[in-house]
This record gives sequence, structure tokens and C-alpha cells, in this order.
Amino acid sequence: MEADELLPLVARGDQKAFEDLYGLVSGPVYGLVRRVLRDRAQSEEVAQEVLLELWRTAARFDPARGTALAWILTLAHRRAVDRVRGARAAGERERHAVGERERRAAERAGPPASDQAAEEPEEPEEPEEAEGGPEREWVRRCLERLTDLQHQAVTLAYYDGYTYREVARRLSLPLGTVKTRMRDGLTRLRDCPGAAA
Repeated sequence: MEADELLPLVARGDQKAFEDLYGLVSGPVYGLVRRVLRDRAQSEEVAQEVLLELWRTAARFDPARGTALAWILTLAHRRAVDRVRGARAAGERERHAVGERERRAAERAGPPASDQAAEEPEEPEEPEEAEGGPEREWVRRCLERLTDLQHQAVTLAYYDGYTYREVARRLSLPLGTVKTRMRDGLTRLRDCPGAAA
């Protein structure tokens, strides 16, 4: 059975259908979340949250608005973007708090001693190599078929975790234009030879 057939059964509480749906979509959900978050542990956690949300909210799926897989991947993308935003906000709060503590400590300590060596900045960690060789090659090939604007919009939204509004600001375009280019780009990706049915 396909996701479109299983999701209505899941909405009625069919646990076997959920097991089948889980097996069918857990890989694509994890892959999408991993591309946004780039952290294995967080990606696993968010993917599980998405699948739990899927069990609880399956009745909200409207087949008139698209496929079950597209709806599920939209849930996954939104949840991953929410995690990125939460991490950014927490990081900014922490940097502000640390900066304030360091400023106060520096005021109390007075000028630094001239013989103290400056700390070497830490090297940034390299992101892990992306997974899924053949899939990655297929995605790269299909993305090359998009117009420049479609490619930029899809990449910013699905790989960098930006919302449509943020993509519009970054590209200095009206929101409606970005939405149209995203829709057209995603349609072209869906129709790309070799796309999973």
C-alpha cells in the first residue's frame, strides 16, 4: 500500500497501517530533517517527533491539497525549521548572557596583564558528509534542471531551513513570486526522471 492509502487508515487509528506507513516514510522524513539540521542526534529526535505528530494528526490530511507524502514531508520540514529557529534563538540568548557576564568580569578585573597570551580561536567543526550517494546525485541532477531562481528558493527553504518570507527577503523578491517559483520548482523536481513515485 502507498502512503495515500495508508494515511486515511491511520487517521481512523489503525495501528498496522501506521506501522506500514512508518516503514514507508521514516527514511524520507529522516533524510529531509537531516539535510536541514545536519546533526544526527537532533535529526533522529525531530524525525520521531514528526512521526508521532503524524499518528496524532493524520485526520488533518486533505488529499485534495496534495499527496500524503508531500503533506508528511511538509510536517517534517516545518518541524526541522522550528528546531533551527529555536536553536538560533537559544544561541543568541546564551551569547548575550555570556557577553554580559564577560563584560562585568572584565570591569571588575581591570586591564589584562600584558604577558597573557590571547586564546586561539577554535576551528569550526566540519559538517558531516551528506549521506545517500545515489539519492544525493539524483537531487543534484534534478536541481540543475531548475531555473536559477527556483534553485535558489528551493535550496534556501529546504536545505538552509528558511521560511518563504525569509527566502523572499534574502532574494529581495515579493513573497508571491517566491511562492510561485517554489511551487514551480517543486513540481519540476517531482517530475524529474527517477523521482520516487
